[in-house]
Amino acid sequence: MHRIAQDRLKPWLLLALGWACAWAFAAQAAVGVKAVRLWPSADYSRIAIELSEEIGFKQFQLKNPERIVLDLEGVEPEAALTELGGKIGAQDPYIAGVRVARNRPGVTRMVIDLKQESRPQIFTLKPFGDYGHRLVLDVYPAATPPALDKQVESAIAQAEQEAKPADKIASIKPGKAGKNEMVRLVTVAIDPGHGGEDPGAIGANGSREKEVTLAVARRLKAQIDRLPNMRAYLTRDGDYFIPLHERVNKARRAQADLFVSIHADAFIRPDARGSSVFALSEKGATSAAARWLAKRENDADLIGGVNIDVKDVYLKQTLLDLSQTATIADSLKLGRAVLDELGEINTLHKPHVEQAGFAVLKAPDIPSILVETAFISNPEEERRLTDDAYQDRLAAAIAGGIKAYFDKNPPLARTRVVQSF
Repeated sequence: MHRIAQDRLKPWLLLALGWACAWAFAAQAAVGVKAVRLWPSADYSRIAIELSEEIGFKQFQLKNPERIVLDLEGVEPEAALTELGGKIGAQDPYIAGVRVARNRPGVTRMVIDLKQESRPQIFTLKPFGDYGHRLVLDVYPAATPPALDKQVESAIAQAEQEAKPADKIASIKPGKAGKNEMVRLVTVAIDPGHGGEDPGAIGANGSREKEVTLAVARRLKAQIDRLPNMRAYLTRDGDYFIPLHERVNKARRAQADLFVSIHADAFIRPDARGSSVFALSEKGATSAAARWLAKRENDADLIGGVNIDVKDVYLKQTLLDLSQTATIADSLKLGRAVLDELGEINTLHKPHVEQAGFAVLKAPDIPSILVETAFISNPEEERRLTDDAYQDRLAAAIAGGIKAYFDKNPPLARTRVVQSF
């Protein structure tokens, strides 16, 4: 009787032993979760999972209620994952919550509860800079493609409502002493560099370029909005990542008359100092430093993380088809005007506008400059860059340069039409 009971138990013992071995193997082979980061924004919400090595994954969507299910292979439900749900804020426009649990041995399931019907984009990124392997989930609204920016449309509509009747006519009239005056609404696109996964340069005391650029950009917008017949639009107004080509697209959809990208320089030597202004070059960089800086800024897409499957494939061909000679000439004039104003509040790193192949300056029909406000890698300049009063002075100087440029180069009349390429 005892032998019969033992025989009956053997299959169950073998099954239990098999499950125990599977659990032990899964735990031993589990990929480490180094960090999980959340970046909500009005454009889209991003979840970035940084891992010790590349993993496989499966994804599907469920309805009623709206959910995204993500199965991570070879990953255990570590604290970095399970604690993500508590970080979801009520202000996130797309993600309502996140639940994480072990689905089966060696597989962790993430269920992302959504606030609306959404269109997810999931992709992996190879190690770059300070980041390891990353799995990225971008949640976009289903009814709106990523290229369409509702903020652009609302900003234009608000500016048009606030404009004087003469602004809406879009014309130029002769001023006193033969000087032209602007009487139509002028739009300046302000682009705070970096953001989200891409912190930009890090100062000696821990200041991050992405935070300095956003603070200065907001102050610059306020300064420009107070000028007659001028309005400013921010390509980002929060801590989230925007690909370089999409920054250009946003400016063009807003029918911007100018594009000004704000940055804070860095160099391996802590004594490097001064403000700089850059314009696009079709032929090559005007100095080795400009070439190095352009490469560093263009690497922002690799750091911030771009889904290459949906990158704007028309951008390169459009730029090849359009001559930028006149636009670059206007960019140099704008850059000179801004540089003159910056020279009144800070040392100039170079006394002239430099040129290099910055991807963010490649709008073919918008005069565009990149302003390196100061060296965040210089402890003295880092301290000034994080000072509210100095940020105001920087914004006033850049706004003064923009106004001086338009005083000499008033914009032509046009019909405002939202467009993109």
